Amino acid sequence: MSSRYVAIHLRFEPDMLAFSGCYYGGGEKERKELAEIRKRWDTLPQDLSAEDERTRGKCPLTPHEIGLMLRAVGFGNETYLYVASGEIYGGEETLRPLRELFPNFYTKEMLAGDDLKPFLPFSSRLAAIDFIVCDESDVFVTNNNGNMAKVLAGRRRYMGHKRTIRPNTRKLNVLFQTWNQTGWDTFSRKVKKIQRGLMGEPDDPRHGRDDFHEMPSSCICQRVPVNRSATMQTRNLLSQVR
Repeated sequence: MSSRYVAIHLRFEPDMLAFSGCYYGGGEKERKELAEIRKRWDTLPQDLSAEDERTRGKCPLTPHEIGLMLRAVGFGNETYLYVASGEIYGGEETLRPLRELFPNFYTKEMLAGDDLKPFLPFSSRLAAIDFIVCDESDVFVTNNNGNMAKVLAGRRRYMGHKRTIRPNTRKLNVLFQTWNQTGWDTFSRKVKKIQRGLMGEPDDPRHGRDDFHEMPSSCICQRVPVNRSATMQTRNLLSQVR
């Protein structure tokens, strides 16, 4: 159907949303359902402020918000999307705004059909399929900072650079609260500014502490030696070790 596509690792399962303590506008029904799921974890506080969590950037972007971000940074509605996900809270109703922004919308269930049946009892194998398709994509996008997203980002960087877009959740969450109160050009310009350094360029800066799997280039993929004499000393040391 297309020689190029964007893969989105979309974590929006009920248990993940409950764990985050966030609120997504579903009224009392959503609050009760997620609060009940949250009781599964005894160590989690039951009185988190959803507004505070969103301000801190702890709330995963919704499918609609991911779609808006992609359109704002320049992906047109002709772009082919592969969406890797588990059970989406709210089902098709939650996914509908993303489908409307990107009509060429596909999942493993849509593409594989009956061939997927042997895998259905095994969640890890279904995740492996998503991993492979995401790894092969031209652009990889994630709305979370989980292990699969980190390993995929690091593998794509290590095995030969391919673009991985990491949303600036904290700043985007603030912007999305009023996004429809401004013109599209202004909104797009703000999103592009927020996403500087997070668009998967080869020399994007490192961020955070626990980023070895996500950003391996700084320790093992350096392309141009900064200090040639220091590099030769390292090579000599390695040859002695061997």
